[in-house]
Amino acid sequence: MTGYGRGEHTQEGYKITTEISSVNRRQSEINVYLPRELEALEPRVRNEINRRIARGRVTTRIVLHASETVLINHARVNDGLAKAYARELKKLAAELKIPEAISLDILVRAPGIFEVDPALSDADHFWPGIEKSLRQALDALIKMREREGTHLAKDLKQRIGAMKKSVGNVQSEAPAMLKRYTEQLRERIKNAGLPLPPEDDDRLQKEIIYFADRSDISEELTRLQSHFKQFDQCAKSEDPVGRTLDFLAQEMNREVNTIGSKAADSLIAREVVLLKTELEKFREQVQNVE
Repeated sequence: MTGYGRGEHTQEGYKITTEISSVNRRQSEINVYLPRELEALEPRVRNEINRRIARGRVTTRIVLHASETVLINHARVNDGLAKAYARELKKLAAELKIPEAISLDILVRAPGIFEVDPALSDADHFWPGIEKSLRQALDALIKMREREGTHLAKDLKQRIGAMKKSVGNVQSEAPAMLKRYTEQLRERIKNAGLPLPPEDDDRLQKEIIYFADRSDISEELTRLQSHFKQFDQCAKSEDPVGRTLDFLAQEMNREVNTIGSKAADSLIAREVVLLKTELEKFREQVQNVE
């Protein structure tokens, strides 16, 4: 399911911004992008997302902005270290007889010259703010996904309703299928110029019994009705049901294909085509359900 959410939280002069988006995917895939200083928090971010989202490709970006006050207070030069670098570099230049003077540009590139905010060295220090920002973004994302879910549920119920109607028509036509087959069989014998056998003829009865056994679709119809009831239960559930619906769609497709192959009847074949059409649309939409 698709959605977008954004969250912000301020902590000790830092503004933490979280943006999270999701797109449709059958399985769960989470991508997290964090500042280098906060990469140690990635497992916690993933756990928070997994706790609330079960399906889809989710992309999360967390940005840390330092306020001007923080920059002023912590943008300091380590004088002692800078002097030590200069002293050692001059000594090295003298030993190697290098005439170039030690420039400021060289010194500022040396590691540790600029002191870093101590808080940035402890990723856990920022977790409370990140957690609040992340939850705010997840709340917004889930609200958007819920709105989409309402529309999807309505569409899926309409698809199931259409399939129930077709299955009802198949059940109504199934008892008359054997009678139509018997009439067609006698008509073919007649068109072939052969004498019509009596209705109690053994060979004719065996052929009819064989057809009745081969074309019996009562089990498939019963299982389809069971799948429809399972869908109704899923529609009432508050838990993620996307994978369950995906499985139901596969099972319904199996039953419909079996009915199509077993029922050699034009009226039932027409309903099977309608069932397959609605079921294909149902399967496509189910991929978007969490």
